[in-house]
Amino acid sequence: MEKKLLKFTLNGEMVQVHVSPDETLLDILRDKFQLTGTKKGCGQGECGACTVIMNGNAVNSCIVLAMQAMDSVVETIEGIGTKDNLHKLQESFVSKGAIQCGFCTPGMIMSSKALLDKNPSPNKSDVKEAISGNICRCTGYVKIEEAVLGI
Repeated sequence: MEKKLLKFTLNGEMVQVHVSPDETLLDILRDKFQLTGTKKGCGQGECGACTVIMNGNAVNSCIVLAMQAMDSVVETIEGIGTKDNLHKLQESFVSKGAIQCGFCTPGMIMSSKALLDKNPSPNKSDVKEAISGNICRCTGYVKIEEAVLGI
């Protein structure tokens, strides 16, 4: 397959990479940019572990073809905070105990951030809807909801 040049903004930096037509955004984030915070779960857009923010919207990167990100702005978990300077949402997840095994956490945070970017004062129903595409097998969602509402 002939590779094409993809250009987009990734975590605030203009990047370009050659991609095959069948590569997903998840593939290139993990394999070409080594951004492994975005997890591969189901590979079918059902679990939300691969959630990133693209052009302001939470998307399942496993079902977005890489070339669909042309000229887009993509934000991953690595782009919102650092080990030494966590984003306020990351801090809230930690302080509220919303990070059990951690596998779903990056996707949950990105879905929650997309909500908070659009609606800084969500109610419980808004939070439930925003994370409805993310599966967590550990927390029972209550602590996650509390973490988002605690911002």
